[in-house]
This record gives sequence, structure tokens and C-alpha cells, in this order.
Amino acid sequence: MRYSEEKVILAFQVYRDLARDGVVGSEWSTVYKADDDVRDLLDLFAKEVSCVNVAVGNELYLIPETRLSPFHVNNEYLKRHYFTSRAVNADIYLMYFGTLILFGVFYDSYQSREATRDFVGLEDWVREVHDQIQSLKEHDEETLKKEEKAFSYNWIQIIEKWDAMDDLRESAKRQTGNTISRMSFIDGVKRFLVDQQLVVEIGNMEITLTEKAKTIIQKYFMDLEYNKGIFEFIYQTEQGDNDASN
Repeated sequence: MRYSEEKVILAFQVYRDLARDGVVGSEWSTVYKADDDVRDLLDLFAKEVSCVNVAVGNELYLIPETRLSPFHVNNEYLKRHYFTSRAVNADIYLMYFGTLILFGVFYDSYQSREATRDFVGLEDWVREVHDQIQSLKEHDEETLKKEEKAFSYNWIQIIEKWDAMDDLRESAKRQTGNTISRMSFIDGVKRFLVDQQLVVEIGNMEITLTEKAKTIIQKYFMDLEYNKGIFEFIYQTEQGDNDASN
């Protein structure tokens, strides 16, 4: 399809601001929604850098779709800013896993298209991650290694990293310090999600999802083309237990 020079320049101006800031306001967001040509061009530009454009209210976000995107947050940056100086790749795997579980808490293990909770406490989040890791342990090592290739998640490292952290019974005051406790780790993941405008702290060690997070979850996480069946694998033991009790 051929586009006018005017539309190409306009689309590039929007993309320029998106690439610089990661988000644009109502002026450019309105152009994206209202002009089919500009929207098509912007989506093509985003695809070329392994990203997607996500409109949320009066804002438009440029969201990395894969780890190959130049806009994807670098692992070394994550280790340096959100975890301890001893952080390794296993911390990153566990961070992604913890994020998936948090979103799953809000969306009833991804069984609901709409959020079923208004907020989640950090202690509940830690407990849910712990429970899901216990479920992962029900798979034998051969199965876990097979699924690692399918999902590009190192399940064994996730389990080992979590088990190496301090016990859940540590006090919240101690856990939010510079330890490797589970609460301290989840606090680092929370700070990353806050910086990415995916969750908001509401006090009393509780967080809620932003509209940006809800849009991304509903539009992409729920789509089998994107999640590749990862949620079915994470929650299959839990769902099997539920079915058996009915």
C-alpha cells in the first residue's frame, strides 16, 4: 500500500517521540486512533523493532514484544537497579515468573478476562509465588527441561533460586532490607513494575494494577499467540486439583 509523504512524516514524528519517551499523550494518541494510514505506519515501525503500540486512555505506549527488541530492558540494568550486586540470570527468570504470578492473582489464574481483585498485598504475592513454585516441583526434572525449551523459561533455576532465599517467616521489616529474602526480592520486582507504570502502590504494602497493565494483559497475555500456552503449564497442576475436588 502506498502512503502520502505527509502521512509518512506524521507517523514518523509520532514514532520519534514514542522511541524517545516510550509513551505519547493525547495529541498523538488521537492521531493514532483516528487516522488509519498513520496507525498502519506506526504499527509497521513498531513491528520492525519487535514492539507493539498500545493505546490506553489518552496515551499511546510503545511496548517491547520480545527480548530481541532494542527497547527491551537490559538484563544487566535490571540486576543493577532492582536486585543485589550478586544478582544472576536466575534472578531475571524469577522476576518474570513473579510478574506472571502477580498478574494471575488479579485475573483468577488467567481464567477471567477482567480483573477480579482491586489490590494485592505483597505478602499475598509472595505466598502465591511460593505456592506456584511448589506446584512446579510436582513435575519431574525431565518434564521441566522439556518445557524450558518450549517456553524459554528456566524452570529449574527459578525453583532453585526461590528455595535458596530466606524463609517466609521473616518479619516484613527485616525482609525489605538488603537481604536475599523472598519479600525483599518481590519488593525489587514491585519497584520495577512501578517504574514501568504497570502497578501503583496504594499503601499498607498493597499494590493495584494500572490501566496500562490491564490493557496489556487483556490484549496480549490472554492471547494464546503471545503466551504460547505458558499459563496452562504453570497452572495445570492447580486446575487439576480443582477438577478432582469437584
